[in-house]
Amino acid sequence: MKLYRLETVSWLDSQLLYHALPRLGREGLILLSPATPYVCIGYHQDAEQEVDMTYCQDHSIPVLRREVGGGAVYLDGEQLFWQLIIHRDNPLVPVGKEAFYRRFLEPPIAAYRALGIPAEYKPVNDIVAHNRKVSGTGVGEIGDYIIFVGNLIVDFNYEMMARVLKVPDEKFRDKVYKTIYENLSTIRREVEQVPPTEELWTLMADSFAELLGPLDEQTAVDDEWRAKANELAARFLTDEWLFKGGRRQEGRRLKVRAGVEVVHKVYKASGGLVRATTEVRDGVVESVELSGDFFFYPPAKLDELEDALAGVRVDEVEPTIVRFFAAEGVESPGVTPADLARVVG
Repeated sequence: MKLYRLETVSWLDSQLLYHALPRLGREGLILLSPATPYVCIGYHQDAEQEVDMTYCQDHSIPVLRREVGGGAVYLDGEQLFWQLIIHRDNPLVPVGKEAFYRRFLEPPIAAYRALGIPAEYKPVNDIVAHNRKVSGTGVGEIGDYIIFVGNLIVDFNYEMMARVLKVPDEKFRDKVYKTIYENLSTIRREVEQVPPTEELWTLMADSFAELLGPLDEQTAVDDEWRAKANELAARFLTDEWLFKGGRRQEGRRLKVRAGVEVVHKVYKASGGLVRATTEVRDGVVESVELSGDFFFYPPAKLDELEDALAGVRVDEVEPTIVRFFAAEGVESPGVTPADLARVVG
């Protein structure tokens, strides 16, 4: 298999090249990072629903939709990408997606461990260290080829990640920033001294070679590959591709890592609009903020209800609210415990 060690490329090439290679009938491992920042959304997402397009346009941040699933993410040169294109009939490919992740996440896990970071696999597709995600990964299929992409995160712009997302309000944005910062780590946060980037590229190449076997290293994009990437650009850069027009979702749900989500829901009860921003960890409410234009008596009890819901399983939220109303003598005309439970988690 060929190793395409391209290192720094244009932001557009950092996506188009791995889309083009399987269309040429080639396997390969690509190592690269983008020269400038951009936002990339998942295959099943619609840019208008996921990204603050006005902010991105005003700040000259391109937005691209990829053919690999997952969520919207802010990408820049502090993230070193691996992009593996492998035929589905390659004997290294196991049966089942989880088995695939387990096998092909071994190289980046080994690379992190070589840096002194205690990385480990967390199903289905995360690499974590100290219970924080340290790599974003995804799998897709193009023709008869499986596409596996991921990154070593040297550093991460948490503020910009939270800023480029389309959110219902600034309170939700603040929660997104806090949750991402607490649940996503970087090489720079984990080790005292970050090795030179050249050493990190070599470490990744050597780690993948342990699994894939000897790799024939190339450092340039050949003419056939370039022509196919340019052909794809004509489609990937159109509004028709970017604005998929997918089904509108109720509220907003942002996955931070396996088991950790920030959720925003809104419901119009007979007594007024009810909204909640909830951090959910492994099916348990970590924290919740309730708001809206409803009435709640005594008013101070709303804060106490938020505290009472922390640590409660999502499927136990409604019974917990019912008990709280009864124990605290709460009245909320037109807003029932069931209405409040509907927006939590």
